[in-house]
Amino acid sequence: MSNRNLLVAAFVVFIVIFIIVPIPDFLLDVLLVINITLSLLILVNSIYATDALSMASFPTMLLFATMYRLSLNIVSTRLIIGKGEAGGVIRSFGRFVGGNDLVVGFIVYIIIMLAQFIVITKGAERVAEVSARFTLDAMPGKQMAIDADLNSGLINEAEAKERRKKIQREADFYGSMDGAAKFVKNDAIFGIITTVVNILGGIIMGLVAHGNTIEEALEKYTILTIGDGLVSQIPALLISVATGIIVTRAASDGDLGSDLVKQLFGSPQVLYIGAAACTILVPILRQWSLLAVAIGLALLAKKIKDKVKEVSLQEEIKVEEQEVEEIRKPENVVSLLQVDPIELEFGYAIIPLADKNQGGDLLDRVVMIRRQLALELGVIVPIIRLRDNIQLAPNQYVIKIKGVEVASGELILDHFMAMNPRGISDEEIKGIPTTEPAFGLPALWIPESMRDRAEMMGFTVVDPPSIVATHMTEILRRHIHELLSRQDVQTLIDNVKTNNPAIVEELVPKIMTLGEIQKVLANLLREGVSIRDMTTILETLADFAPVTRDTDMLTEYVRQSLGRAISKSYLGNGSSEVITLDPKVEKIILDSVQKTEAGSYMAMDPSISSRIISKAASLAEKMAQKGIQPIILASPVVRLYFKRLTENAIPGLVVLSYNEIDPAIDINAVDMVTI
Repeated sequence: MSNRNLLVAAFVVFIVIFIIVPIPDFLLDVLLVINITLSLLILVNSIYATDALSMASFPTMLLFATMYRLSLNIVSTRLIIGKGEAGGVIRSFGRFVGGNDLVVGFIVYIIIMLAQFIVITKGAERVAEVSARFTLDAMPGKQMAIDADLNSGLINEAEAKERRKKIQREADFYGSMDGAAKFVKNDAIFGIITTVVNILGGIIMGLVAHGNTIEEALEKYTILTIGDGLVSQIPALLISVATGIIVTRAASDGDLGSDLVKQLFGSPQVLYIGAAACTILVPILRQWSLLAVAIGLALLAKKIKDKVKEVSLQEEIKVEEQEVEEIRKPENVVSLLQVDPIELEFGYAIIPLADKNQGGDLLDRVVMIRRQLALELGVIVPIIRLRDNIQLAPNQYVIKIKGVEVASGELILDHFMAMNPRGISDEEIKGIPTTEPAFGLPALWIPESMRDRAEMMGFTVVDPPSIVATHMTEILRRHIHELLSRQDVQTLIDNVKTNNPAIVEELVPKIMTLGEIQKVLANLLREGVSIRDMTTILETLADFAPVTRDTDMLTEYVRQSLGRAISKSYLGNGSSEVITLDPKVEKIILDSVQKTEAGSYMAMDPSISSRIISKAASLAEKMAQKGIQPIILASPVVRLYFKRLTENAIPGLVVLSYNEIDPAIDINAVDMVTI
């Protein structure tokens, strides 16, 4: 690497030396040949470049090449004016191009110089300017796209960093090319000035210093000037073409040759049209070469068409072979065994809700559901799989947990659901009777024209995407304990270990296994207790796990540690009305508990349990009619068993223990469960 840097530094130093120190004509010939070769290498590299960044150093390369060519111009000008000779390369160019005809050579030189300056140089300069402007304007949008992909999990941090770096390099490159294109333009202008100076200065030196006649001086110095100009302008033309190629390849991914051939001769239909056009022009222009071109295009089109058919046939055969091979493979059923944790299937009429092109935002709502539950319950919600199912009714959707249907509903996309939670008379609101799927409330499907009127009358009006999102959220709350896997628990523990490694090292796996912690967390989630405070949960388990390995009892200890959060979520900060358990009922429950090595269970007389459940249900319904959350308080040793007794018959009933109540909350016992 250091040797390469030394070589570049020496190259720049020698350029300066060429400008100052006189150089003999034989050395100038060598340097001119190197200049032409260097220009050819730059042009060929630009043709084979796959994208602009594959020649990221092109602006610097362009600067060095321009400096080198200008230094040779100065050296040749010194030799032409001073000695009337500039080496064999310049003299050969002047005589060969002009064919020993001064006028022809001068005209050819003027045409080449104008073609470079007016066509190629001006075009490349404009493209470089526009590319730089649009690249810089597009940077914020590209950065936002990268951030969006990173936030959605499509790419990781390393890929995002690499993409940002590439965008920055593109902006730097096109910005540099915008300035470097001025080198090419000004180099062409400098060539014109050098030509005029060489001719005028040469004629003056020929007349004054060498005693030539005006004809001799004009012929001698003009030919040398033409040769010098061609030797300079041809490499400059090559580099101008390379510049144009580099700045115009923004939308290409392959090399230039492949892209041009594929895009120009890739369509048989286009070639057939070209062949037909050439055939029509044959009698008009009377040029039989057009017929040869037409035949060539037709043959090429036929060959490409046959090739396309062959490739298509090979692809079909390959696909069929792959399908047969997949069927033959013994392990091809493995993919069928995969069960998605959560699925939302919908009929074809509901597809617009999940299609962004049709204005659907269901995918965004699903992302928000996962975020909301992560904040509320502190749990990692698995990816929710959305798919259409033609076997469902057009307006029906189904929610599945681990492949089993747990809920369903129907929507009418061009209607809104109006719910009447306050018992308002709905005689003035006409709609299609239905039931709200998440909470089972009576509702009406109403058209959009009646939405404002229903809201003014006190109805709760929601759109179809909100109905699905609310239903999905409630289903996930009820079944989130089933979705908590050991891998999720490991992720939560690793997150705690980042800031609190001591508690994790003490607990896992010395005292408790991952499966035991999973059971405790699932018990908490089953009753809607947030596990976001994992540090407190793990510390409590570390305190009590050495005493008992019963995960149900450990769950009760954890609930007591989380008492403040549990109390706040159900009882608030002021006084709260609750239902208590009769001590006789608590004694009956405790007496029915049977403890075994596999855990504890209740063995109660069915008639007694039925009376307890019936009494609790009637009291809970009475509180619910008043608009109060039904809450039953029990002693710590009874809470768990009473909850298990009533959870199937009264799903929404909240059962708390006295040890979970925040002392700052004023409890008002309004009734008691008795038998």
